[in-house]
Amino acid sequence: MTSKGKPPQAPDRKKAGADPRNSAAHLQKSAADLQKSEDEVTYPSYLALDKLLQLQRPRSTPEHPDELLFIIVHQASELWFKLILHELNALISLIEKRDVLGALTSVRRVNALVHIVTGQLSALETLPPQRFAQFRGYLGTSSGSQSVQFRAIEAMSGMRDAHFLQVLQQHGEIAPLVKKALAKPTLQQLFDDLLDAEGVTLEQIYAEQNQRPLQMLAEGLLEYEQGFAMWRFLHVQLVERIIGPLTSGTGGTLGSKYLQQTISQRFFPKLWEVRSKFFKG
Repeated sequence: MTSKGKPPQAPDRKKAGADPRNSAAHLQKSAADLQKSEDEVTYPSYLALDKLLQLQRPRSTPEHPDELLFIIVHQASELWFKLILHELNALISLIEKRDVLGALTSVRRVNALVHIVTGQLSALETLPPQRFAQFRGYLGTSSGSQSVQFRAIEAMSGMRDAHFLQVLQQHGEIAPLVKKALAKPTLQQLFDDLLDAEGVTLEQIYAEQNQRPLQMLAEGLLEYEQGFAMWRFLHVQLVERIIGPLTSGTGGTLGSKYLQQTISQRFFPKLWEVRSKFFKG
């Protein structure tokens, strides 16, 4: 009994410091919630934005305000090149499987991607020559001609001539990605094989109404070549607009002189030649 005659009461656990938040079960639940939060897929984590947005590293000192534009346009181009290569592989697989309708859908996507990568060149048209000259020296020997992905796209599309192979070797051993592309049949050869398997000629798919799907695929491939040629043309115009027609490239190339030579290159010569058969000379 206490001095007031009341029995002693048990100590209050909460007041004595036995906080339930410190229990093992609660701590385990907190750790699990934290892990769940870290594993949760969000927009930034899915796109790895923390890493992606750290990859733009201007070299000019002090940093030139236009160098970020220059870097992002070229990095974005490489991302689109990666996707174009992915889709070209899919297109090749569909043609090899004789899936004409699937190939039609595939080539449509490829053409959309080429249109995008071509359109973004307009951003660099806002770069005046005097401002590019202020940071061009920081580029070192870097050159678009060193783009392995672009060379692989050219190879997959049909470039096989001696001059192209010589250009590939100017920067040392040919990259594995380009070698892999060179080992594949060209798109023209694949299309020829498809026509042989279907038992028709190139002229027939344009002359006969029941060959409409193959004709549409042929036109899609031709549109791809035209889109690629448009990229080449606008690229030449862009280079000459910024550094002039007589200035050499940063990587020791001939600049626009070399690029001018590439405009007339064709992936599907037979698709162009067949048109003359419908006209009497």
